[in-house]
Amino acid sequence: MDKISLGEITIDVELKDIKNIHLSVYPPKGRVRIAAPSRMNLDTIRIYAISKLSWIKKQQKKFQAQVREAPREYLTKEGHYYLGSRYLLKVIELEAPPAVSIKHKTIQLFVRPGTDMQKKHAIMDEWYRAQMKELAPPIIAKWEKAMGVSLIEFNIKKMKTKWGTCNREAKRIWLNLELAKKPFHCIEYIIVHELVHLLERNHNDKFVAYMNHFLPEWKHLKNELNKLPVSHRDWEY
Repeated sequence: MDKISLGEITIDVELKDIKNIHLSVYPPKGRVRIAAPSRMNLDTIRIYAISKLSWIKKQQKKFQAQVREAPREYLTKEGHYYLGSRYLLKVIELEAPPAVSIKHKTIQLFVRPGTDMQKKHAIMDEWYRAQMKELAPPIIAKWEKAMGVSLIEFNIKKMKTKWGTCNREAKRIWLNLELAKKPFHCIEYIIVHELVHLLERNHNDKFVAYMNHFLPEWKHLKNELNKLPVSHRDWEY
């Protein structure tokens, strides 16, 4: 992948078999990427980037102002999110296998006495993973039918730079574990996005047309997702 620099801004440039040039600025840090037709030279791409410089800076400023979650210590009365709602954590020590449950506006974390923070973190992550494995299949089935596509497999994992990915050849999608903390309609948006990649590999005009057809409000949902508080770790989409 080529790179061009405009002052303090570095832009990743990918030359692809596409007709038009596409500029994207990604949260959380404002990474800039240009996808351009293979025939286009870097000087032409640089001129295009310069013409969009004020827009790039505006997007980066917006992402830099985004609210960040503080690092979690897994202590009682600490705030944690599930499906877009904030819950207070209640740590309950018991001589029993670990477990997590929701009671009213509280997430109850059952652990053995002396359990350290890393173990509590792992227990919570496994609970979020289990929730996503229950939430995702009905959404996938709904949109497979609507799009006329068929997925062989989906999986949940931690991802540092994506909310989701799609392997067209394997007909498999990966969903970011952090999505369990976001509103249901944001999870659905990401699943639709990844399923559309079974119809179109690239983020080109054809891809946008599919998104507009199947989920007309997708741009609003994308903006909502990117405005929500993000982990103290770096996630982007």
